[in-house]
Amino acid sequence: MSFEAFDWGPLLTDGPLFMGILNLTPDSFSDGGRFEAPGAGLAQARALIEAGARMLDLGAESTRPGARTVDPETEWNRLAPVLAELCRAFPHLPLSLDTRHAVTAERGLGEGAAVINDVTGFSDPAMLRLAADAGCGLIAMRSRPQGEGFHMPPYDDPGLRDAEAAIGELRVLRDRLAAAGLTPDRAILDPGFGFGTTFLEDLALWEALPELPAALDWPADRFCIGISRKRFLAVRAGTPGLPPLQRDTLTAEAHAEARNWGYRIFRTHAMA
Repeated sequence: MSFEAFDWGPLLTDGPLFMGILNLTPDSFSDGGRFEAPGAGLAQARALIEAGARMLDLGAESTRPGARTVDPETEWNRLAPVLAELCRAFPHLPLSLDTRHAVTAERGLGEGAAVINDVTGFSDPAMLRLAADAGCGLIAMRSRPQGEGFHMPPYDDPGLRDAEAAIGELRVLRDRLAAAGLTPDRAILDPGFGFGTTFLEDLALWEALPELPAALDWPADRFCIGISRKRFLAVRAGTPGLPPLQRDTLTAEAHAEARNWGYRIFRTHAMA
């Protein structure tokens, strides 16, 4: 499989790139089940586009703490009808697939998707080979796998208080991509807020964002900030019990902070 090489640059010429998150799962942490049916998913996709999203990120396997893993066939059955309709209705809109399964990613690219968003940072050799060969865009997220799921310590664990471990994991991810010939014109790094980190780690990682591009020798505008509706925002604001659907204002404020530091790509559940 070979496509024209994807380049993020043109998408950043008109200001920040907001990627609308489309959860096609029954168990997402923020809006689980609301858009699982194809009709509801398509309606939400149209609403995100009308509100200003210039890319959509489609996910059919929840990665919230405690979520059950999904086999590729189930994942594809959730994705396929919405992906096909979006490709037909919005042929020039780049679509990203939030998947860690090479089989799903390859099928999606064949049906018109332009980007693979892998929460395991392309640690699967099959995914890395596909990414290198296909010429698609990539979003590689830092996370801490544990078995088939992810290591998710108690969020209020007072242990680690700095971002060194997470930054070290991002360096490993960066080097994995570089060894496969994947550079910032195609590959985007996601710090992975909340994936294996405690609140204090997330806070330290957030406070390290101004220096992170220099620390990784990676351009600030080639990071994806995935902070939308996450518990980090509610805890940082002193309102830990705030439900996810009520965190959009906090999300917009965090996006504004990150934009001041040079970041330009944001995954978000709602447009500001």
